[in-house]
Amino acid sequence: MITKDSYRPTAANTWTGRIDGTETDLLRWHQVVRTVDLLQQPLPALQKGQKGVAFLGFACDEGVRRNKGRTGAVEGPGALRKAVSNFPAHFEENTVLLDAGDIVCADTELENAQLVLSEAVQALLGAGYLPVLLGGGHEITYGHASGIRKFVQQKGNLGLINFDAHFDIRIPGEEGPSSGTGFWQLAQDCKNSDETFNYLALGIQKNGNTRQLFNIAGEEGATYVGADAFHLNDKDTLLAAIQHFLSQVDHVYLTTCLDVFAAAFAPGVSATAYNGILPGGMFLQCYRAIMHSGKVRGVDVAELNPSLDQDNRTAKLGAAIVFETLMAYCGEE
Repeated sequence: MITKDSYRPTAANTWTGRIDGTETDLLRWHQVVRTVDLLQQPLPALQKGQKGVAFLGFACDEGVRRNKGRTGAVEGPGALRKAVSNFPAHFEENTVLLDAGDIVCADTELENAQLVLSEAVQALLGAGYLPVLLGGGHEITYGHASGIRKFVQQKGNLGLINFDAHFDIRIPGEEGPSSGTGFWQLAQDCKNSDETFNYLALGIQKNGNTRQLFNIAGEEGATYVGADAFHLNDKDTLLAAIQHFLSQVDHVYLTTCLDVFAAAFAPGVSATAYNGILPGGMFLQCYRAIMHSGKVRGVDVAELNPSLDQDNRTAKLGAAIVFETLMAYCGEE
């Protein structure tokens, strides 16, 4: 249940930026975003023909701490909001853009924060909005995907797609779930409900995953394509893997861990990768292919750590991914 301890609405003055005018073709995101308080009011009803996108922050890096990473991602949602505020609004006029605030992790109670996040995601989906979540550590995955999974039950099977250098399929340790356990948790939930665990990881690094993690991924039936496919511009392998995966599922949860990208482009993450993938043409083709499938039910960007960022490079990269998401979902044809 969403409470004052687990939720923080976004102040209206958070969304600021350049103003070129008020005509439709001059608007920027900060001029069209509406803030809502989930504790005070119902989500605005979408009218026939309208498309809705709802931003929701997950201000948490307790999972990163438990995973022995460098904390600071708790400030990620604020940095991403600032980075997207000035984008031009290349939307059809039937677009409704909301900021639904932040789910916060109080007193290191990660499990409760993930449960609240799941409930909030279900509320957004139930009102007809596409949840676009702003992380926060990659512990965002379990709460976000769980919410989508519960919402689409009885409506088809869910596929999980993760752009990441890591599988995040680690078995929880003594402290419990972390930023590295989300997909293992989801796999167990699927087993307990006699559902198929559909997981595609893109950009996996051999030097970032132990043999045990590769073994667990295999045991759970996960599919992956390594970072080399991006480095070598192996378009056929990547798009074939994506299209085959999409053909097997009815709904998609799409997450991007910013540590999948080369450190020069994404220095502001807990675990940088000198040989991560490039945020260029090959990545964009893959990302757009997934978004244009029409099956995506929720998107998030994870692991932005503003305290480690340089020149806001990582925040701007995360923001660009959010921009791609909105262009694919509700941009001009």
